[in-house]
Amino acid sequence: MELFLIVLLLLVLIGLSMILNRFVPFIPVPLFQVALGMLAAVIPWGIHIPLSPELFFVLFVAPLLFNDGKRIPREELWNLRAPILLLSLGLVFATVFVGGYVIHWLLPAIPLSAAFALAAILSPTDAVAVGALSGKIRMPKKITHLLEGEALMNDASGLVAFKFAVAATVSGLFSFPEATASFFLISIGGLLVGCLLSFLIIRLRVFIRQLGMEDTTIHMLIQILTPFLIYLVAEEFGVSGILAAVTGGIIHAIERDRSESNLMELKIVSVSTWTMILFILNGLVFLILGLQIPNVAEVVIKDLTISNVQMLVYIILISITLIALRFVWVYGFWRAESSFSKKEHIGKPQLRPALLIAISGVRGTITLAGAFSIPLFLQDGTPFPERNVIIFLAAGVILISLVTASVLLPLLSDKPDKGKERDKQRLEQDAKIQLLEASILMVKEEMNEENQDAALSLISDYNKHIQQIRSDGLVSEIHFRKIEREIRLFALSAERREVKRLVDEGSLNQVDAFTLTQLLNRSEMLVTRRLQYMLRLALFMLKRLAWKVFIGGRKMSRPLPVEQFEVLKAAKLLTSKAAITAIKNHINPENKNAAQEVISNYRQSMQKLNSIFKPAPSYEEFKKHKKELQYKAIQLNRNSIQSLFQNGEINRGLANQLRQFVSFLEVSILVDEEIG
Repeated sequence: MELFLIVLLLLVLIGLSMILNRFVPFIPVPLFQVALGMLAAVIPWGIHIPLSPELFFVLFVAPLLFNDGKRIPREELWNLRAPILLLSLGLVFATVFVGGYVIHWLLPAIPLSAAFALAAILSPTDAVAVGALSGKIRMPKKITHLLEGEALMNDASGLVAFKFAVAATVSGLFSFPEATASFFLISIGGLLVGCLLSFLIIRLRVFIRQLGMEDTTIHMLIQILTPFLIYLVAEEFGVSGILAAVTGGIIHAIERDRSESNLMELKIVSVSTWTMILFILNGLVFLILGLQIPNVAEVVIKDLTISNVQMLVYIILISITLIALRFVWVYGFWRAESSFSKKEHIGKPQLRPALLIAISGVRGTITLAGAFSIPLFLQDGTPFPERNVIIFLAAGVILISLVTASVLLPLLSDKPDKGKERDKQRLEQDAKIQLLEASILMVKEEMNEENQDAALSLISDYNKHIQQIRSDGLVSEIHFRKIEREIRLFALSAERREVKRLVDEGSLNQVDAFTLTQLLNRSEMLVTRRLQYMLRLALFMLKRLAWKVFIGGRKMSRPLPVEQFEVLKAAKLLTSKAAITAIKNHINPENKNAAQEVISNYRQSMQKLNSIFKPAPSYEEFKKHKKELQYKAIQLNRNSIQSLFQNGEINRGLANQLRQFVSFLEVSILVDEEIG
């Protein structure tokens, strides 16, 4: 019961962090979550969760990196392979070497091998933190992709270097050739295991579908278990589970792109499920980080042999060393590549982008989890030298990197140009139109004989939205309504001609023709003299109310006989078809959107007429099909927004505006359900 309450409280804190970020948007969500975790740990009845590094890597790191591998642009990753390898391999080992000597120089009590271990665990950047921070600022797309690719790859190199440094400290032995061979074996082995297991899992899913088991639930269960299985098997073979998880994500992304058109329902459910899982895992990662910091700090603060002020100075100096080394490494190799290579991966070397990359090297929970995995004792049974100090330094550097990136990155990133405010509005309009056009394309792909009317109606609605978005002001809206009015009058003329034809051929008598003509006259008045029609309608409603009150509820007029109603219904269906045909023959590029809206109205009226007196109401089927298509389009829009945001094509502000627009579309569905 206690564990359940702790998990429940952590979930509440995740929600609270999102609310706080809404009110204070310039502070990233991870910082709120770290702060809330620290607060939850220091209150009298606070939460205390011992951090198990093995469980942490399996439960959090494996699925998060698997997802990062699925969503990262593969083409960009390949194009930036040289700078990514320089950062994820070269910079990691440079950090271990330089950082180790700096730490040992600052704190001689920490042996050189242990100092190398601390530097190694400080070398990996956190993909989750990088993603959370990059969404708050305007960073070039190539730099964002470079940071994401580096964060995916440097975990393995940093952890391997950390393991060898710890092993050297514990045993007192170290072999550089053996360490180098082991590194390549562990890394390449992780890549191979990730590829092999991914192919086997994909083949298993294909085999299950071939057996006729298209149940979304079982396929989602396999998807959820996949990253944990890949990581555990890789670790069992003694290779990098992190690289295996990343590789598995990339392979599954390739498979998803090839089969997404055949598994639309599974794709929608998969994205929704993983969005929620990753949202919770990301929040828990930073909350757990915050929960651990007070416990680590308490041990060091209470140690009278260590000056607290000196420890803070050491943390700041180590953080500055890491940033400076990262800047020198990035800018130096950037200039070297520009001088000796004709290909420019991320443009010409500049100080500001290099500083952006240097400060974006945020450390996260992988660093803290690695620090906690340091053994308590050496091989001879003596305590591991300065273990608590090492953990405290790691936690301090994590906080400094988060705060530094949160403060400095917005100052160094591109500032919005005030002269381009209108361009921002145009960008938002174009993005909305892009979402609606994607919805139209999806509806056309899903259209069949059963849902054809619903699909055409929905396409008409989306075209109407597009026309409204493209309207820059009242003039455009008036012009659209003018075209629509002309088309409605043109359609009414076609209906009148059809009534005359039916009378001439004897299919309709004069009495029924007069009734239909009266209906057409009222429709024409609604189009041409709307105010007069509304006044007449209001007078009719008052008259009906008075009749009901004073005459005792008896009806003002007798209902039409069923036979006459069926004749009028058949005639009205024919006139509506004639109107639709006339409109189709009258469509041109200028009136296309307005014409489709009028046709959609005619089709809906015909659906309602056909549904009267039928045991299986076809209008209900129409609404059902339309609602299914609408929800598929809504989910497609949400997936597109998330993809655009993660790929750096839109910023967080525009993403939120687009999500609000999609929410408006979803609310309109619910309103239609209530009215219908």
